[in-house]
Amino acid sequence: FFLNTAPRRRLAPRAPLRHHRSLLNTQHSTPSIVLSPKYYLSTCTPNKTTMNNDHDTLSTSTAPSETTERLAAFANELADAARKIILPYWRRPIEVISKMERDRPIAESPVTIADQKAEEEMRRLIEERYPEHGIYGEEFGSVRTDAEYVWVLDPIDGTKSFITGKPLFGTLIACLKNGTPIIGIVDQCVLNERWLGIVGKGTTLNGKPVNSNVPTPIATRSELKESMMYATTPHMFREGEECDKFAQLCRTVKRPLYGADCYAYAILASGFGADIVVEADLGLYDYCALVPVVEGAGG
Repeated sequence: FFLNTAPRRRLAPRAPLRHHRSLLNTQHSTPSIVLSPKYYLSTCTPNKTTMNNDHDTLSTSTAPSETTERLAAFANELADAARKIILPYWRRPIEVISKMERDRPIAESPVTIADQKAEEEMRRLIEERYPEHGIYGEEFGSVRTDAEYVWVLDPIDGTKSFITGKPLFGTLIACLKNGTPIIGIVDQCVLNERWLGIVGKGTTLNGKPVNSNVPTPIATRSELKESMMYATTPHMFREGEECDKFAQLCRTVKRPLYGADCYAYAILASGFGADIVVEADLGLYDYCALVPVVEGAGG
């Protein structure tokens, strides 16, 4: 469900999602579309860096192993540790540093001491418990990304929301096995909401199963023209083809909505009424945790 946008859009049968270890060597993805199960937008040319037909298909049909269950419990420990660090900074005066990445549509992104300390603590716990595992973090880079298991961390996805007091940010934690996400967490510490997706087991919100296709009136829309679409911001799409495609989608759906960052994927997974999330310019740490969460919920 992470796709390149393409000039021609059509509804099509669901196709498999494939991941590849080379994901860990890419900085930012091309545009992606995440859908509830009633939609699937096909594309003409998959990104060869992030999709490899020779690799195993990500499947939710295999029951999670005992190892996966242990890793999921550890992922919860990481999220708990990040919460303890982030919450004391919530809606308090905090210094904001600007990171500049000139090759991105939005070159400036903020970072705070809360981001840095939360990632430092999660990395410390991983090194202590699983020193053979790799780590790929937003703030402090990567180590051992060729390991069988790699943890992908975004301590605060949605830092702009965090520093302006809007509780739509989240801590993203993913565990990859041989380059494929098998565990994902979206943790919203202020609202005390945690989504946990485990391949082969499904997705829960605070321990209760969720489904992106809940049979209620708000989740019965089956056409794009009736769909509620989220994107973090329209400015994340590059001028030209990306902007043109996104504008076409905005004209097609019932209502485009903005400003939820990772929270949009979480509410889509829960079947609360969001139908589509369309984004571009994502780093690995922005979306690896979302894969098990959305797919585990049927998206």
